[in-house]
Order: sequence, then C-alpha cells, then structure tokens
Amino acid sequence: MAPNNKINTDKNAGDIIEAEPRNRFALTKINFILMAIAGLTILIGFLLMLGGSTTTEAFNPDIFSTRRIVVGPTIAFLGFIFMGVAIVYRPRK
Repeated sequence: MAPNNKINTDKNAGDIIEAEPRNRFALTKINFILMAIAGLTILIGFLLMLGGSTTTEAFNPDIFSTRRIVVGPTIAFLGFIFMGVAIVYRPRK
C-alpha cells in the first residue's frame, strides 16, 4: 500500500479527509522552553512569599514586609501572564 496523506472514510460517498502530518504539532520546542521559564518565575514568586508566621505567643512583623506582600505576588502574577504568552507564542518561519 502506497503511503499517502488521504484517508477514505466512506467508500460509497467518496468523502476524503486529509490526515494531519505528524511533524506538525501545536507547540514547538521554543514554547516548552518559554513555559519552563514562566514556571520558574511563578515558583520564584511563591518562594518570595514564604516566611515565618505569627503565633498566639509572638507577633512576627515580617508578615507585612514588602517582599512578601508586593514583590512576591507581582512576580508570580507576571509569571502567570508570561505562561499564557508562552502557550500562544508562534515563531515566525
């Protein structure tokens, strides 16, 4: 049988559906690299939000630090935005 890119689905009706080539995927290598960078950015944002907590015995004023309530969430949010960009990015040919 000769390899062709057309598959006959109904022999009586003559409907022909063209098969998608296997070397053409929705996401390319650059998309996965960009998604990995975005994932690391999100992880860094969450790590910046980590820290000690306030207990009933002692108050920890570090819970109101700029790093934990501004910088960390901003970096995580930008990482989520960049993840969306990384998914829809299509390189020019």
